[in-house]
Amino acid sequence: MNITAPVPEDFELHPQLAADTIEVDRWECCRVLLMNDASYPWLILVPQRADVRELHKLFAGDLAFTTAEIVRASEAMERLFQPVKMNVAALGNQVPQLHIHVIARFADDAAWPNPVWGAAPAVPYGADDLAARVAALRGAFAG
Repeated sequence: MNITAPVPEDFELHPQLAADTIEVDRWECCRVLLMNDASYPWLILVPQRADVRELHKLFAGDLAFTTAEIVRASEAMERLFQPVKMNVAALGNQVPQLHIHVIARFADDAAWPNPVWGAAPAVPYGADDLAARVAALRGAFAG
């Protein structure tokens, strides 16, 4: 039974998210995006709902799916990367569209133990590394 609404025709990905990410998958509620920064394994989940800025503004079914999808992404990232810590955050201070960051963190990453934002310039993926990362993530999502 589908308790979440279909993707509304007026849903549009915020231009900044579209510019900074690569689409990896589309789940029941969220679009799954990879941040184009090879410094960190970093996903962004965007509930495919128009004009939603806050997690608590989602309808109950969408909130349940979004929460389950955050867990799914976190577990896949843990299996794939074995991080020291998973960071999960929904800030929205610069991009108002509701989006949830799921970031695998390591004691030797460029920002540790601080937040990743602004720690170092983004390092875009090369074509081969990007293809490998996307394939690995899709495999981890399936398993």
